[in-house]
Order: sequence, then structure tokens, then C-alpha cells
Amino acid sequence: MNILFVGDVFGSAGRHIVSEHLPHVIETNAVDLLIINGENSAGGFGITPSIAEEIFDMGAHVITTGNHIWDKREIFEYMTVPADSHERGRRVLRPANYAVGTPGFGFYQGELPNGQQYAVLNLQGRVFMSSCDDPFRKVDELLSKITAKVILLDIHAETTSEKVALGWYLDGRVTAVMGTHTHIPTADARVLPNGTAFITDVGMSGPYDSVIGVETQLVLNRFLTGMPGKFEAARGNPKMCAALIGCDGASGRAYSIHHLMLGE
Repeated sequence: MNILFVGDVFGSAGRHIVSEHLPHVIETNAVDLLIINGENSAGGFGITPSIAEEIFDMGAHVITTGNHIWDKREIFEYMTVPADSHERGRRVLRPANYAVGTPGFGFYQGELPNGQQYAVLNLQGRVFMSSCDDPFRKVDELLSKITAKVILLDIHAETTSEKVALGWYLDGRVTAVMGTHTHIPTADARVLPNGTAFITDVGMSGPYDSVIGVETQLVLNRFLTGMPGKFEAARGNPKMCAALIGCDGASGRAYSIHHLMLGE
């Protein structure tokens, strides 16, 4: 079984580069399951229902997010669906370790047309991030509810240490742990000893002539003057970053992971 996880889609440049490359990547690699992190897909900040629909139309089975999930208020109602629903709004995840009562859900369990069951989990780190529950304890709780063998986790976190620690904590218990949030791809993609594919950060799918997706001069002005200013998504040099994971559908154990970085 082949899983493709696409890293943080940033603004229109990210959406366009992903839509350009996805069809041939899916076909060439016989991708069975597609997960896309879309939390920055609306102008670099948040996601809207129409953009979520656009990403689903690209073939995504599940959309994961992170700390910018609430930047566009119109997404609230879209994600407010029954727990047992398989509608598209149910398949846009927010971090599971957010406070009880926030809209949406932190995991989704589904089934592919061939009968293969899978689950996707979304968590947010606590180090240098806004307050949320312990991701380590929360993932234990979630795994006790999941029956699927193929399980992918998007850990949206700031620090390398927290993401690496979670990878080791879950080795052999999930198929893959994919780090997101920092927008810079790391060179440590590997399969851990007990069969969990891991990468600290998949990297941004968006404009690389930028400062992590934002127009460079706007960020420089902030650093040089300390004055606030509106950030805008850049457009130059877009690339799609993704991880391709090979796994055994029966056991959920990963046997390969390859990082992709594709540009114009």
C-alpha cells in the first residue's frame, strides 16, 4: 500500500503547484491514500470551505491542519458534522489535543474502495506553541479507539525534539509520523526499527522565495524595525513537498519512505 502525505500547502502558489504535480505523482507511484495538510492554504492563513473542496477535488482523502485552523471563521460550520459522518467536512481535521468542545474532530477512520481500513490522526505540539493538551497522552487515548492497522499521524509542532520524541514513542504503533508546521523540509526521512515511517518536517508546499511562505521584505521589516505589519503570502519559486510511504496494509508496518520536492 502506498500513502502520499503532502506538507503544509501555503496560499495560492501552494495550491497551484500541488494541483500541477499531484496527478503524475499519484499515477507514477500508484498512490492508494492521499493526505494533505491544508491549514495555510487560504492566503497563507487558515482554510475555507471552498478551498477544502478544491483540495478534496485533487483527490485528498483527509485534510490535516494545525494552529492556523481557526484563522478563517467560515470553516467552523463546515467542520461541525456528526462524529460518524464521512462527509468532506468530517475529513478536515484539527489537532485532537485541543480543548473539548472546539469544532471538528482530531482523527478520522475510513475505508478505501478495496476494503482497506485506515486512520489519520492530527496533533499539535506544546513546546513554543499555544496551550493544548499533552499530545503523548492524547495519542494513547486515540489509539485505544482505532481498529485500523494503517495509521498516519500529522504532528504539527515547533521543535525538532518534540516531533522526534513522538516518533520514537509511537514506533511500531502507527504506520507513519509526519512532522509539519516549520515549513522547512528535513533530511531525516527513515523507517524506525519497529516499522514506523518518520520525518521531522515534510516541508511546505508553497513559495520558497520567501520567509517560510511570507513575502520576504515584510518579514525583514518586522525583524529590522520591531514594528507590526500585515504579512502576505509570497508566490515565487513554488515547490511541492511530500512524503511517499510504502507499507503493508495487513500489519500497518511501513517498509519505505521517500521525500519528494518538486518545482516548476
